[in-house]
Amino acid sequence: MARTQGFAISTAVPSSAMAEGSTADPRSTYPDEITYPEDLPITAWREELLGTIADNQVVIVAGETGSGKSTQLPKLCLELGRGTAGMIGHTQPRRIAARSIAERVAEELGTGVGDLVGFKVRFTDAVDEATRIKVMTDGILLNEIHRDRDLRSYDTIIIDEAHERSLNIDFLLGYIRQLLPRRPDLKVIITSATIDTERFSDHFDGAPVVEVAGRTYPVEIRYRPLIDPSIPEPRDQNQAICDAIEELAVEGTGDVLVFCSGEREIRDAVDALEDLRLRHTEVLPLFGRLSIAEQHRIFSGHTGRRIVVATNVAETSLTVPGIRYVVDAGMARISRYSRRTKVQQLPIEAISKASARQRAGRCGRLGPGVCIRLFSEDDYDGRHEYTDPEILRTNLASVMLQMAAIGLGDIEAFPFIERPDTRSVRDGIALLEELGAVHPGRVGTSGWLTPIGRKLARIP
Repeated sequence: MARTQGFAISTAVPSSAMAEGSTADPRSTYPDEITYPEDLPITAWREELLGTIADNQVVIVAGETGSGKSTQLPKLCLELGRGTAGMIGHTQPRRIAARSIAERVAEELGTGVGDLVGFKVRFTDAVDEATRIKVMTDGILLNEIHRDRDLRSYDTIIIDEAHERSLNIDFLLGYIRQLLPRRPDLKVIITSATIDTERFSDHFDGAPVVEVAGRTYPVEIRYRPLIDPSIPEPRDQNQAICDAIEELAVEGTGDVLVFCSGEREIRDAVDALEDLRLRHTEVLPLFGRLSIAEQHRIFSGHTGRRIVVATNVAETSLTVPGIRYVVDAGMARISRYSRRTKVQQLPIEAISKASARQRAGRCGRLGPGVCIRLFSEDDYDGRHEYTDPEILRTNLASVMLQMAAIGLGDIEAFPFIERPDTRSVRDGIALLEELGAVHPGRVGTSGWLTPIGRKLARIP
């Protein structure tokens, strides 16, 4: 393939694009050329990525958030001639990310959403016969296993944000590992922030890891805990956020990203910041339930300073442009199951060190940044290194119910990256038997679910 001016790649459809059994002419849906933004770190790794993906069935791509993995990898796959024998499936943990990434990739390829690039999330399906790149939530792909056991609709699958280790991601990684011997033609790309990539590589028998080193600038970390001996009056979180914004106002120009734990906390913080009546400053919320129009405001051009108040959706799933400063409340809503009370809860908890580093890194993309943490350095030092995978903190009765409905077999034989606790498995089986959802003694078999169990499995 010949390189043209800059990073524009003149793309001719390879002979492999005319895959056996393909009825449509794939040239009608391929772009005339594929271009790569020069300012994204992943562009410098294009040649290595193309070679590694071409030579291996599974590739792990690791890189800091904002390096361009999510938007450029589908285009690299197109350049290799993928997306012809089946679609390029690209999964995201969150609906807001699936939609925004589809829009960005479509824009860069010079097409509209629903044409060459489509997306599918719950209640919205923008995919048609011409679609070659399908961006979707991981739950959508998992659900498709019901009717497409070998995922024949796809010739390439990209599992994005694998480091989040949600249940859906762990299910998909385990299922794909079992599927690979039956689908030697299938290419799989696992993307992750630079967190524990060896675990993913080992899971796929030593799959190669490509580290996409980004151009990052130093970030100054400042600790401003809510209870500070140097401040006479104790502060609540909203006051601490306002104090941090006023401190950053003298640092220079640039937008600010504020991390809060949930929608209610975001709305309270937005109200408090608007009460400051800062000149030439726009305050915007960012969370999963926002309308499409409100989501688009985050990515639109603007004058003056913008303060975006977000949940952890902006930690890894979305890259908010123009950020020079971060204010981190250090908390998030994390789902946990209590075996003692048998209740799945959504408490607000302190985030891990890895999450705190991810948040701080958001302001080191454009130039030297400043991250103000609303907790102490001792607090940070005492936190867990990583967030526990969801499989270790959820009700396994619901997990086993879904596994049985999909036909994934016995939970103890399934190739999870991290096996769940045996006591939790026993508790889950006991609860399902108590509910009459399963037949005793048939764990993991096709006849394990009762009619009641099949009804329960259909409840969202």
